[in-house]
Amino acid sequence: MKLYNSITRTKDEFIPNEAGKVTMYTCGPTVYHFAHIGNLRTYIMEDALVRSLEYLGYDVNRIMNITDVGHLTGDSDDGEDKMLKGAKREKKTVMEIAKFYTDAFFKDCEQLNIKMPTHVQPATGCIPEFINMIEKLLEGGFAYEAGGNVYFDISKLDKYYVFGEHNADDLEVGVRDGVEGDANKRNPADFALWFTKSKFDDQELKWDSPWGVGYPGWHIECSAISLKYGGEYLDIHCGGIDNAFPHHTNEIAQSEAFLGHKWCNFWFHVLHLNTASGKMSKSKGEFLILDLLKSKGYDPLAYRFFCLLSHYRKPLVFSYEALDNASTAYKKLRNRCSSIKEEGEIDPEAVAKAKEAFSDAVGNDINTSLAITAVYDVLKLNVSGATKRAIIADYDKVLALDLLTPFAAEEKKEETEAGDPEILAQIALRAEAKKAKNFAEADRIRNELAAKGITLIDTPNGTTYKIG
Repeated sequence: MKLYNSITRTKDEFIPNEAGKVTMYTCGPTVYHFAHIGNLRTYIMEDALVRSLEYLGYDVNRIMNITDVGHLTGDSDDGEDKMLKGAKREKKTVMEIAKFYTDAFFKDCEQLNIKMPTHVQPATGCIPEFINMIEKLLEGGFAYEAGGNVYFDISKLDKYYVFGEHNADDLEVGVRDGVEGDANKRNPADFALWFTKSKFDDQELKWDSPWGVGYPGWHIECSAISLKYGGEYLDIHCGGIDNAFPHHTNEIAQSEAFLGHKWCNFWFHVLHLNTASGKMSKSKGEFLILDLLKSKGYDPLAYRFFCLLSHYRKPLVFSYEALDNASTAYKKLRNRCSSIKEEGEIDPEAVAKAKEAFSDAVGNDINTSLAITAVYDVLKLNVSGATKRAIIADYDKVLALDLLTPFAAEEKKEETEAGDPEILAQIALRAEAKKAKNFAEADRIRNELAAKGITLIDTPNGTTYKIG
């Protein structure tokens, strides 16, 4: 299996620390609000990674934190605590907010067929582990106390900016959004491990510590929780690309200082889901959450299909037109797959050959678009219905699109003969390419279809086609 590694910035052969077993850490949600569909894209693609590893025969131990304390709105230990912000907004306690949005997050995951991790740990349940880790970092000279808080000292490292996209100038006050001066820090890029005395006097959750009553910084949570459930050697660490710096950079700094050796071999980052106006966020524009899509009549699995049509390392541009195209293609594909009759004998040779092709797709840096194309290829095979169903069921272990499950009667009634699902899938991919301003790819798809006698017709209401 080859997997792109954000540390090396190359596609590397994946070799786990222990043969046949994978220890993976996923940065979980900060549960102060609903996850928007951009957040959920990351979890869908991480789920595809987990399922692909399992498909290829690995036993996966996946760990996820739930951030319910310590995550500030700024990148440099500044701004408001997000949990406190949510509690004030809804006039509830932090723990009430945390439970409500944790439940909402996992409800979204269930509707999107995202598997539950092996271990899910709220940060508030690991305070002793955070304190222990901070104490050892202080003893080793990697951390210091100042102004009542405890900070990690990045000057003690041979290399801090491990992902290569940032440097010390990025942390100069005023150069980058979200960076404010902190007179307690020795270096601008130092980060808080524990807060006691700070501007957050109204912090609701506080604990006793050797440094006084306070609460943990955000970054220490993931390191300590990963070590608790995954041990000293992590195979893959996942998250959105916006977590690469400073969050994952700080995780590596403190974890390797604590351990005294390399911590994680592979870093898996999912790129942003954008709208036409830019990066999706909770603070601007229509708040795009899964329940909003459902209220507009979209099946959650149509959104999963929309995400799987694109590679996780490409920015994905969301529009209702693109989702409409993907939704139509998904309904047609699922109807075709679920209507295959269970007839004839299963051909083991055909199944084995199909599994090999699918393994090549998911084993090549989780190429979910190619994996979906493989489903269309199965529909063309000259084999028994039983064989087709066996192959599609096998593929759906990774895709998790419920392809062999018929839609409810009312959904079938709504489904119209909108066109060939393979062509509709290509139209959806072209729409995505155009939104991403990848016009060369959009033209390639149009030309490829034209060569087959299929003419695309762009209209204000979307793209249709005619044959011949």
